[in-house]
Amino acid sequence: MPDWNPQAVLGLARNFMESRILLTGAELDLFTLVDGKSLSAKEINERIDGNLRGLTILLDALAAMGLLVKSEGKYTCEPSAAPFLNARSPASVLPMLLHAANLWHRWSNLTALAGGERPAVGQDSWISSFIGAMHAIAAPQAPHIVSLVDPGPARKLIDIGGASGTYTIAFLQASPEMTATLFDRPPVVEMARQRLAEAGLLDRVTLVPSDFYMDPLPGGHDLAFLSAIIHQNSPEQNVDLFRKTFSALEPGGRIVVRDHVLSPDRTQPKSGAIFAVNMLTGTSGGNSYTYEEISSALTEAGFTRVSLTHEDSLMDGLVEAFKPS
Repeated sequence: MPDWNPQAVLGLARNFMESRILLTGAELDLFTLVDGKSLSAKEINERIDGNLRGLTILLDALAAMGLLVKSEGKYTCEPSAAPFLNARSPASVLPMLLHAANLWHRWSNLTALAGGERPAVGQDSWISSFIGAMHAIAAPQAPHIVSLVDPGPARKLIDIGGASGTYTIAFLQASPEMTATLFDRPPVVEMARQRLAEAGLLDRVTLVPSDFYMDPLPGGHDLAFLSAIIHQNSPEQNVDLFRKTFSALEPGGRIVVRDHVLSPDRTQPKSGAIFAVNMLTGTSGGNSYTYEEISSALTEAGFTRVSLTHEDSLMDGLVEAFKPS
């Protein structure tokens, strides 16, 4: 009998991501294009007349998967994979990949075929399922992440985009003298209210139903936590959010960003490069970012003493910075 656990089930659910990345590479015939050549994303984009942002994210994911090799900003087909991916090779399996891409579209109708037509999922239902999923992922690792953050003498936390309060709860449990502000959209704040009440911590939290894209953040905090937020933003949006966070902190206050933190060539960790494709398909400007990009945005917003305090493996990279005293 299989020995299932939450990570195994979630891994099975996400298997489609690498498959879709491979199939898109095949549909664009990228492997034929770069077999025996070393081309930049811009050069490849000119040849396919594509979208440079989307193509670059795709190429980095293919490199992270080991199907392309990236060196000095240029891509070539991985030599051992090239015979099977080049359309001109006698050993090419590209026709089968293109057939699989056609099957992808047919299989997208499986739920309707097996269960009948389902009504469209409403916004409230989508938010509830998304926030629930974020809690299921975060709850097991939150105490460990908080221990890595090490709140120390911090006494007033602001959890920006704090969802249903998973990390707020972990911080308050780790620091009995701490109070917190949880800032998120109104429907999400109501989910947080229930979870915080169940944890017996509601009296230590100020709930602020608002939108950090539109509204300022309340001030007076000495620790700001942004967990899995920056990947949904464009670089410009992150600078704007960091500036708002800067204003929400007291002099000497600290910001801690938890997210994927990519290597300089954007191909490691593999999970971060693949997650960037998720942001490509689901946002207008989101991405996974390198430490250098995060550090630059924090510095532009006014922060100093920026450092990477924990290397990323599974969206557990931690970057901290300080508001000057």
